[in-house]
Amino acid sequence: MDAWPVPPEGDTPALGDALARFLRAHRRVAVLTGAGVSTASGIPDYRDADGQWKHSRPVMYEDFRRHAQVRRRYWARSLVGWEYFRRALPNPAHAALASLEDAGHLRGLVTQNVDRLHQQAGHREVLDLHGRLDRVVCMGCGDVSAREDMQLRLQAANPGFTGTADVTRPDGDAELTPGHDHEHFEVPACTRCGGDLKPAVVFFGEGVPRAWVSQAMADVDSAKALLVVGSSLMVFSGFRFVRHAARSGKPVAILGLGRTRADELASLRLSGDCGHVLHAALAAL
Repeated sequence: MDAWPVPPEGDTPALGDALARFLRAHRRVAVLTGAGVSTASGIPDYRDADGQWKHSRPVMYEDFRRHAQVRRRYWARSLVGWEYFRRALPNPAHAALASLEDAGHLRGLVTQNVDRLHQQAGHREVLDLHGRLDRVVCMGCGDVSAREDMQLRLQAANPGFTGTADVTRPDGDAELTPGHDHEHFEVPACTRCGGDLKPAVVFFGEGVPRAWVSQAMADVDSAKALLVVGSSLMVFSGFRFVRHAARSGKPVAILGLGRTRADELASLRLSGDCGHVLHAALAAL
């Protein structure tokens, strides 16, 4: 696939012009977003510029499902982390993507983020590929409830548990300041069946529901090109869509800082701040 000229890293006007040309050339572009879109909202990403973990590995699904201690540890940390997470607001990247949708340039948006900030920014066609953190699901009966309700139940069950987070994570988890005892943390059960509760997100090691994957693939298939924004694509759940687009002969543009797993598949690689470049592109259209 032919590559487009690559503007210098950090040259926002040139990067914006290049992205605007890409959008004009293809129209109806599908979008895949990752954690890098939400960092300006105060929600950190998982990986550094080289694609390596910034902190300890996130919670794994099988560990959470099998071990009560892992669940206690997660919910204790989430009790604190949720207070940071819930206050996050959409940033210029979310706003620019919503404006591009309004202008008719985009054909659906698939996000790996669980923060719902695209929807808060007014984006309409959004698929939450990895679920949404504002909900809780029972692993026994499948009952879904609000995360805010879970927060109240956690606080009521653990009245003496207070603290601050050294580091928050994109999934609402947090690295707590030293001195917190997870061993005796009380985790409320499902009010419907008494089962174990988990956030309604796809943990690492957990499969994305097939229906969601099929919908995302359909968005890519019906678009003329694919734009990736703020994702390292290190996990297969996102990388598969770039690979599918490239194999289908569709141009792929990747915007973000640091390397990605799919750089060699990109027709256009733009290294710059997501929000700044998207707004520059919007102004150039």
